Amino acid sequence: MSNPARLEIFEKAVKTKFDVYNSLFLNLPFRKVSNIGMLIPLLHNVCKQGLEAERDPLAILDSFFDVHTGLKTEKEKIDFMFNVIQYVERQVVLYDSAEDAAFEQLVPLEDHLSLKDCITLLKSDDKTCSLTDDLSCFSARLVFTAHPTQFYSPSVLNIIGKLKSMIARNDIDGIDLTLQQLGLTSLINARKPTPFDEAQNIIYLLRHVYYEAVGELYASVKKTLRDSCFDCPAIVQLGFWPGGDRDGNPFVTAAITADVADELRMTLMKCYYRDVKRLARKLTFRGVEDVLAKLRGRLYATMYDPAQTIRYEAIMDPLAEIKASLIENYNSLHLDELESLIDKVTIFKTHFAALDIRQNHNVHRETVEAILKKENLIAQGLDELGEAQLIALLLREDIAVHPDQFEDALIKDTIQTISQMKHIQHKNGSEGCDRYVISHAEDMYSVLYVFSLLRWCGWGKGEVPVDIIPLFESMEGMQNAGSIMQALFDIPQYRAHVAQRRNRQTIMLGFSDGTKDGGFLQANWSIYTTKETLSAVCDDNGIKAIFFDGRGGPPARGGGKTHRFYASHGKNIANHAIQFTIQGQTITSMYGTKAHFKHNCEQLLTAGLSTRLFEKENTISTKDRQVIEKLAQLSLEKYTALKNHPMFVPYLENKSTLKYYGKTNIGSRPYKRGDKEKLDFDDLRAIPFVGAWSQLKQNVPGYYGLGTAIQALVADGQTDRLKHLFSGVPFFKALILNSMMALSKSYFELTAYIAEDEAYNEFWHMLLDEYRLSKEMVLLISGYQALMEEEPVSKKSIEIRERIVLPLLVIQQYALQKIEKGSTQKALYEKIVERSLYGNINASRNSA
Repeated sequence: MSNPARLEIFEKAVKTKFDVYNSLFLNLPFRKVSNIGMLIPLLHNVCKQGLEAERDPLAILDSFFDVHTGLKTEKEKIDFMFNVIQYVERQVVLYDSAEDAAFEQLVPLEDHLSLKDCITLLKSDDKTCSLTDDLSCFSARLVFTAHPTQFYSPSVLNIIGKLKSMIARNDIDGIDLTLQQLGLTSLINARKPTPFDEAQNIIYLLRHVYYEAVGELYASVKKTLRDSCFDCPAIVQLGFWPGGDRDGNPFVTAAITADVADELRMTLMKCYYRDVKRLARKLTFRGVEDVLAKLRGRLYATMYDPAQTIRYEAIMDPLAEIKASLIENYNSLHLDELESLIDKVTIFKTHFAALDIRQNHNVHRETVEAILKKENLIAQGLDELGEAQLIALLLREDIAVHPDQFEDALIKDTIQTISQMKHIQHKNGSEGCDRYVISHAEDMYSVLYVFSLLRWCGWGKGEVPVDIIPLFESMEGMQNAGSIMQALFDIPQYRAHVAQRRNRQTIMLGFSDGTKDGGFLQANWSIYTTKETLSAVCDDNGIKAIFFDGRGGPPARGGGKTHRFYASHGKNIANHAIQFTIQGQTITSMYGTKAHFKHNCEQLLTAGLSTRLFEKENTISTKDRQVIEKLAQLSLEKYTALKNHPMFVPYLENKSTLKYYGKTNIGSRPYKRGDKEKLDFDDLRAIPFVGAWSQLKQNVPGYYGLGTAIQALVADGQTDRLKHLFSGVPFFKALILNSMMALSKSYFELTAYIAEDEAYNEFWHMLLDEYRLSKEMVLLISGYQALMEEEPVSKKSIEIRERIVLPLLVIQQYALQKIEKGSTQKALYEKIVERSLYGNINASRNSA
């Protein structure tokens, strides 16, 4: 389909509907400012024209107040700005709803293969016999996290869900009423959410979206394969971090982890109970009714009491008995509905989603040190031991630890958390909590500490049914990852543990901190080559490497087009599974409805299959590798120089919204590690770091250094080679297209006033120059006339979203300027900055 044709469909299905329903906002019930809706378009035009005329936000808004409103006092103007923020937030919700409602019409506009198409190609390529085997040993795992880029409560999600369905059927009256409800409903939390609150928000989606969606997807795969006997319920798996991820979050405790595990299980039982109740109305047959009634009673007992549990077999056996009876005695009546429930029970068992535990390597080190001191095996610290001595101690099995033996709260909680993993597995099943992620893994001890703690605190000399997952996220960690894993595999006790885990080693690679550490191009290339190295190491040791990617929403955190990224992997990278984290807006925008979830999960499966189809095309030649390596090195040098600039941290601290992330009620985790008063680059979390650049509309981590690197090779006469990379190397093209997205969302006119700032003008111009150069260079090597040229629908969507939030962004900068100038209303302007974060985060859909 041609690009103009795609845009025409998008205009009719999304933009026109949004424009029509947006007019209903004119009557939204805002207090005090009755004509707020009519002023918004005018405010947008004034902001756009003012910024293009290089006027600063202070001058733009003060002029707007004088010319277009009767507002005189500062309080009236502040109230107006708060109302604009509320209005824009709801415009964003409306646009999201209009776009989501048109999802079925927009899907055909994509160029990606459907699962059906991919399977057809494999069959035509004489690979039919291995197709089922390929799918049976492949899986996609989506791991939900609660990073602070999503904040809608279940009540607001309910409203959004209603709005989507009403827009889909053009229910004008219903839309009008729902918009009024939306206008009077708070979109933000009155207090900071607890980790349990965050877990409940995602469990809401598990119950109301993913429970049915995963079952329907599995049935669809079986239907597409035309193989009703296909038996691979783990083809799509759900993982869960809220309540288990305690890295840098002091509010996640062992008690919270236990509560979340119980909530996951009890919510699943409610889903099963609902399905059994529905079946009971239809399966009114002798010998079936009684079995269903008993199962229903057992499920009901487990729905609200954490102490009441039920084994997987106790659910599955009655269902299997009923199935046999239906086939033998009742003409298989309603068998399809029963099999749908059986599929879901087979998939979710008694855990719903696997609760991962994550903690920082340094915490494990401190805990091991405390234990060994308690056991009188060391005098002062681990540093007094040589490598052989330390390994020997870590492999000892005669140490038994109890949390009450220690006074330090963090050490006690770490021991308690590890101890209760065994208890959670007993209640939720072995898959309910069988992964332990170690952040900031830098050496083999990162894994050995946890290997020891699991035995000392829970499993003793027996088999340890837990995957130990190192997370390599710094440049140094990734460079050493291959030798670290080989050293671990050389230890007989650890190799035996991996054998017990089906000879599969899961390894996590961190895009967020990797990009923060090494810049966009170097981080992504390092992750790619690290995967190749680790794949080879695992293969040499008879182990399957499973890569778990710590991806965020934007390109700067590994985001962008997920299918394109994974489909671009070559044959040198292990392809047994696709696993990655999703959070915030990515959950609701990419997986927020059944249709979205099924489509995007299908795309993950086709990405895995496509590497089998097109492995030759994805192989990167030695010459191409040398060019990419050179580009990565040059971009790293440019990015490192920026990082080391004396104004880098002060710029973020004083000119961005960085410090305001910690003041918003959108997440339980602090915005930086540690409690040092002075802001330090190493302590910055990747989400507020990337998010701050996004709010500035500068998106530095998504491209910085790329333009300089490409220009250097162009000057060296390698333009044709660079064009070849873009057209002939899928991985490189995926990176460039993702960077184009970051560039498309940049708008330096918003902060042009900083060019006049005595302290920061030079630094701001450095950013602007690299933005302009990067844009020029990616257009040169792609041959495009404009950014995102081959993605017209995505580009148009971005343009509409950026237009919606422009008044909000100008208000944000206005407030920052007022704060900097020492306004007597500083507290209120700080509140404006905080409130303005929400709408922009959601409008971008992948801003952090």
